[in-house]
Amino acid sequence: MRSWAPFPAPRIWAVTLPYVTHPLFDDTVRVLREWSPDATRDSFLDLLRDGPAALARAHRPGHVTASAVVLNADLDRVLLCLHGRFGVWVQVGGHCEVDDGSLADAALREATEESGIDGLRVSATPVDLDIHPVTCSAGPSVHYDVRYAAVAPAGATAKVSAESRALGWFAPDDLPTPLASSTDRAVRAAVTAVTRTGGRPAP
Repeated sequence: MRSWAPFPAPRIWAVTLPYVTHPLFDDTVRVLREWSPDATRDSFLDLLRDGPAALARAHRPGHVTASAVVLNADLDRVLLCLHGRFGVWVQVGGHCEVDDGSLADAALREATEESGIDGLRVSATPVDLDIHPVTCSAGPSVHYDVRYAAVAPAGATAKVSAESRALGWFAPDDLPTPLASSTDRAVRAAVTAVTRTGGRPAP
């Protein structure tokens, strides 16, 4: 059996959560350890003491999710979705899945599915972390969201998925309302990260 030092033995190993892969958990631990120490990062690491179960949506105390702020090729617009259940504008993203090899992979998969855009380039490292309460299909929970930046290919056309009411491209300084809590912060962080690297998501 693999261990995840320095974490203690996981407290929760629900038989309904066998699908969460160890490589994804290992990557999540690495990503959070490499984030600059602060109270938010420490809360993520505390959650991960529950082991891989903390990446699955059925983990009621909270679970890690991955999202992406998608910028157009000219870096002057960001893509947001009007969330189908919550009725607020937010970056694309969602829950981790069995085939995700890393958090960046999860963010790319979710961004591709929810935007309908192929060929997105996603950053290898996050640009923002956020913790917020949600009501998932299993009931009240907390999302520990790891946020990445992504850049769409030139001429990309977004297509609304079943999870959204609408998609829209917006200027970073003129975001729509109602806007999800901390989405504006994620947008600022993504724009800063991508423009600093000349239009390439940060490695």
